[in-house]
Amino acid sequence: MIRSELLAELHKDNPDLRADEVEQVVDVFFDEITQRLAEGGRVELRGFGAFSTREREARVGRNPRTGEAVKVPAKRVPYFKAGKEIKNRLNSD
Repeated sequence: MIRSELLAELHKDNPDLRADEVEQVVDVFFDEITQRLAEGGRVELRGFGAFSTREREARVGRNPRTGEAVKVPAKRVPYFKAGKEIKNRLNSD
């Protein structure tokens, strides 16, 4: 699902809200998650999962075209861990 499909589904389920109001709610939702992760925090949505960040150490990579060694700096990357309920829904028979 892409962002525009999400907005369309939310608008369909909430016809009392204007399309721009639905978009504003989605923007605030994702902005808050991003802001919390940028601050080094964690966001937990019960029944869905938890967003956090992980540290990646600096390393030496390879340029796939030339095979030349390239220094890759240390960085933080987003991480998502699915919750128990979503895992059960994905694996139910």
